[in-house]
Amino acid sequence: MIQSVDRAIRVLTALQGSRRMALSELATRLELPPSTVHGLVRTLVAHGLVVQERGSTRYQLGPAVLRLGNVYLDTTELRSRAIPWAEDVARRTGFAVRTAVLLLDDVVIIHHEPRPDGSRQMPEVGIVIPAHASSLGKAILAFSGEAEQPAARGTLRSMTGETVTSPKALASQLGSVRGSGLALEEEEALLGECGVAAPVFDATAGVVGAIGIVVPSAAWPVDQAAQDTVREAARAISRELGAPGWPVRTAGPR
Repeated sequence: MIQSVDRAIRVLTALQGSRRMALSELATRLELPPSTVHGLVRTLVAHGLVVQERGSTRYQLGPAVLRLGNVYLDTTELRSRAIPWAEDVARRTGFAVRTAVLLLDDVVIIHHEPRPDGSRQMPEVGIVIPAHASSLGKAILAFSGEAEQPAARGTLRSMTGETVTSPKALASQLGSVRGSGLALEEEEALLGECGVAAPVFDATAGVVGAIGIVVPSAAWPVDQAAQDTVREAARAISRELGAPGWPVRTAGPR
């Protein structure tokens, strides 16, 4: 691992979570000397990845981060394949649809299909959700080599009173997902919001993401037809990506 690159990424990650931070705050967060952090930040500023807040000594992520993100979205085949299926799922179920990929212990939304009811909805691309508290995350973890990593860190972070924080309970849920191909989540990441998701595989037989519906708690639980629609979309996207089957039983831990 290249230390300077690792430290620069840690700076960007810290700013992602806290929005705006002073150099002293970054140094404390990263447990690095202020002089080291200053050099890292100035380099990131030169490349537009970090900017200094106007009239302040605090720093925040810069516009170059958005450019890199857009390049990723434009080039990921999962997103391009998922978009028409997400539109179909939204039309058939009446719910918003998310497609996500795993990033360490979180999932990142790479496509958001709004509810087809014409109501005003915030765009959600780029939103990060703890994987263990999300149906999308559970759908990926169940078939991923990363499945044991959240549990290895001990008690899991609680987002609401419904979040599963026990590694043993999470492992049991992931076993059920491997059996059914479908992950469920009830108000674990956000009160009032539930989810149903299914994993997506590619030609290597590896899980590359998940697609799922966002269900208001007032409409929970959803009927079998909605669950089947999510499964069908995940299966279809996987087929288009060259997956040998769905779900790919050999992809995850047993």
